This record gives sequence, structure tokens and C-alpha cells, in this order.
Amino acid sequence: MMLDWNAYRDQIAASVKEMSATNPEIVKAYSAFHHANAKSTHLDARTRELIALGVAVTLRCDGCINAHVEAAIKAGATKDDIVDALGVATMVNAGAALVYSARTIDAYHAKAG
Repeated sequence: MMLDWNAYRDQIAASVKEMSATNPEIVKAYSAFHHANAKSTHLDARTRELIALGVAVTLRCDGCINAHVEAAIKAGATKDDIVDALGVATMVNAGAALVYSARTIDAYHAKAG
């Protein structure tokens, strides 16, 4: 069954609100990062959101995917834009797996002598 993304967003928001009631500084700090990034003039919002989606996929964060798909669409990203960003994330993840595979071979040689 596919995730109900709107219900999931609401569930995350409720949990974050509960966390904020216990320690509001954590949520304030996160919010400050978000607002500082949004003020950037070097990349437009669409580009930032496409990068955020690539990172979200790499981190396997459903909450991030949910928030940044919505923000990317609001910033003018199309499905094709998102697919291209996901292709880059897939390529980088495959590259990272290849690099760590090489490290594994290095560890093998170090252990096997």
C-alpha cells in the first residue's frame, strides 16, 4: 500500500510539535537553518529543492521527500526535473557504493595479508 503522504506530513508535524513543547530550542535551531537557506540568492528555490530531494533520497528520509516534493512543485519543478534530480542521486549513490567497495577490497588486502 502506498503511503498517505498528507497524513504522514500531519503525523510528523504533530510529533515535532510535541518535541518542541519539551525542548523548543531544537526546533528553533532547525527552523533557523531553513530560513537562512531560503534567503540564499546564489541558487533559486527550484534548484535548492531539487538538491534537497537528491539528499532526501540518499538519506532515505520520507519526511524530507514529502516536504521537498511539495516545495519543489511550488517552486516550479516539473516531474521531469524531479526525475533528473533523482537520477543524479542514484548515480552519486552508485558511485559511493563503488568507492566503498574499493575500500572493502583494501580492507581485505590488509586483513588477508
